[in-house]
Amino acid sequence: MDIAFTRRVLDNGLNVIVHEDHRCPIVAVNIWYHVGSKNEQPGHTGLAHLFEHLMFEGSEHYDRGYFQPLQEAGALINGSTNADRTNYWEVVPANALEIALWMDSDRMGYLLPALTQAKFDNQREVVLNERRQNYENRPYGLAPAVILGALFPADHPYHWLSIGVPADLCATSLEQVRQFFETYYHPRNASLAFAGDIEQARALELARRYFGDICPGPEVAPVRPASVHLASEVRLLLEDRVELPRLYISWHTPGLFRRDDAEMDLLADVLTSGKSSRLYRALVYEQRIATEVAAIQNSREVAGFFQVIATAAPGRTLNDLRRAIDEQLARLVAEGPTTDELERAQVQFEAQFVFGLQNVGGFGGKSDQLNAYNVFLGDPGWFARDLARYRRATREGLRAAAARYLKEAERVIASVVPRGRPELAVSDSTPVVPS
Repeated sequence: MDIAFTRRVLDNGLNVIVHEDHRCPIVAVNIWYHVGSKNEQPGHTGLAHLFEHLMFEGSEHYDRGYFQPLQEAGALINGSTNADRTNYWEVVPANALEIALWMDSDRMGYLLPALTQAKFDNQREVVLNERRQNYENRPYGLAPAVILGALFPADHPYHWLSIGVPADLCATSLEQVRQFFETYYHPRNASLAFAGDIEQARALELARRYFGDICPGPEVAPVRPASVHLASEVRLLLEDRVELPRLYISWHTPGLFRRDDAEMDLLADVLTSGKSSRLYRALVYEQRIATEVAAIQNSREVAGFFQVIATAAPGRTLNDLRRAIDEQLARLVAEGPTTDELERAQVQFEAQFVFGLQNVGGFGGKSDQLNAYNVFLGDPGWFARDLARYRRATREGLRAAAARYLKEAERVIASVVPRGRPELAVSDSTPVVPS
């Protein structure tokens, strides 16, 4: 797994990465800012996600929406924010590359002169409406807020959702928003990746031409919160407008690229990927106590968390699901996965890894992955070493990781049940109201 690239750092601190791929006359432009919701403070949340919106609303020299001119040139365009980073990307015909670079550089260097109170108010309302649609009015939508709030203390940067707390957004001033931009959205805190039909020398020349004169910006200190630990099991009850109760079991696990992170990824696959996986076979097929079940290792930069999520079948309670899940986890800790289970999980991961790199742009494409490795590890060429983490995993390694992290005494159990049916929840659960 060798993705050839060149990396240079401009005088203003901007990292520039170039990967040549001349098979198709398109170029991916991908920019990562090393800022996400973990860079916010309690009482001032939602700013990183808000800027994901504001960055599409125009800058000093093009004070209109960013989608139209790029799409008219044949481009694909998008962006996203999570706890650890914000990214923006375009995939453009090779002859339209400079349009994308001009617009990306203008919003990096000259967004604030075009940021008015009216724009801020409008996009804040858009974000609040997005939160209502995706969380408050969606079945089970507020469960993540409840779980993160229990897993991480109030001063931890993963305590809140990336979209922020409504009260915080409503209390935010335009001046606070401007200060947040000046702190994080500048060359010294950014990484620009090209991938596609462009030669290295031309890409570097264009990067210098469009981005080289932008002010570097301040140094950004890394976020290093204290380690967290659950002293005992936490059981929570959330009543929601749902038809079937759903169970969430969550544990603290290692952060992205840390020891055991890959093993926890593979364990999630062993537990719930495919109809022959352990939890699907036991809960859905054999016992028929669940309609669906999933497991995931949520790998974040400074900490991770592992989750098992199961929806109860009609007539079943979440205590039924908890007991069945605990039984399967106990077997896994005692015996480890079989050789076939491990090999299947490894093959599936490798296939997904390779398939994602078939694209030069978009989420998870080559340009995006080059930036991910560069921002989090300082090395864009970490592809082979990343894949090697999964290839060298062993049955005993997975068993030991399960024993180390998936403990009954160190987890959060969240029961989401239909309103007025608390008896369907795991016993001894404490009612909660999400913020």
